[in-house]
Amino acid sequence: MHPLKHFITITHHRHLVCRYCFRLGLYWQGLTHDLSKYTPTEFIPGAKFYQGTRSPNDAERRTNGVSLAWLHHKGRNRHHFEYWIDYVVEQGKSPSFSPLPMPKRYIAEMFCDRIAASRTYQGKSYTDRSAYEYYIKNADHIPMHEDTKKELEKMLRILADEGENAAFSYVRDWLRQ
Repeated sequence: MHPLKHFITITHHRHLVCRYCFRLGLYWQGLTHDLSKYTPTEFIPGAKFYQGTRSPNDAERRTNGVSLAWLHHKGRNRHHFEYWIDYVVEQGKSPSFSPLPMPKRYIAEMFCDRIAASRTYQGKSYTDRSAYEYYIKNADHIPMHEDTKKELEKMLRILADEGENAAFSYVRDWLRQ
């Protein structure tokens, strides 16, 4: 168990996301970002499976076959695309799960979250390409609505190619449209 290290990691991540959200005018989202990580359902497994270089949810999933902390987290935090997957029943068709388009402000928060996670877990090896490279490794397997995926990918590409100031400028303008 590493409760103090886990607390420091999630708090550092939250503060980065808060700072990034504030740059975009998303003050409430910045202040309330990932508060569920401090609940016992998420905090205890996070401390138990703490690694420091990646999400403890991965280790919980490898050990238990499922991450109950992640299931709790994604169901309460709208900046995760998984929150926006719903059960769809169309007449004459088999029921299926379908990704829904995310509202702009949550796509923007997801962008901030991905930068903060990359910075938190990569430390000094972080570059503006980090979040894009992590995303692109799994992009083909992400069940995200195409419109959401297109916007997130564009934001991350601008970050990778033109830097943080250009990316945040683009996202601020995009949010105003």
